[in-house]
Amino acid sequence: MATLRSLSAEAGQRRIAPGTIVDAGSCRRDPVAAGAAQSAESISGARAARACDPRQSCECLAWSSAPRHLKLRDRYIGWNDETRERNVHLLAYNTRFLILPWVRVDHLASRILGCMAKRVPQDWQRLYAHPIYWLETFVDTARFRGTCYRAANWQVIGETTGRGHRAPTFEQTRSAKQMLGLPPNAKFRELLQQ
Repeated sequence: MATLRSLSAEAGQRRIAPGTIVDAGSCRRDPVAAGAAQSAESISGARAARACDPRQSCECLAWSSAPRHLKLRDRYIGWNDETRERNVHLLAYNTRFLILPWVRVDHLASRILGCMAKRVPQDWQRLYAHPIYWLETFVDTARFRGTCYRAANWQVIGETTGRGHRAPTFEQTRSAKQMLGLPPNAKFRELLQQ
């Protein structure tokens, strides 16, 4: 079984430590951040990406602000419209998770997700000056099973309707996705109701 090594992205004299969450909004101004978070450029809202050096890394992750309206999640948390509007910024959405194809390490995906569940709230607090009480993601079950998320203790919340966020109709326009969530704090419901 291979071991994880400490990796860093380098450019000039500045170093970004592996696992660091980089504000992808700074990519246009900072070439180091751009190298570390290329894939997060197009994510809207608050956005961050795990720093990685594509020459040596084994994975890359991207996180963004959570979708504003999601009936499935809102019911699970117990939100009404007013509470959701007030607290949706306290959620983070895992938009991308890639383990590079040549990496073969048993249980690596669930290990990375477990580490990120601890790390994202800390880095989000540092970058955006507010806590994260809920992590969420979507899995296209037509292509993937989401096993690594479940192995890392993410909970299956349910299945989306497959409409997308700007669908002009109430009919399914894309594949339905399985929604998974993970509360980094056991009192997440109480904290998200305040």
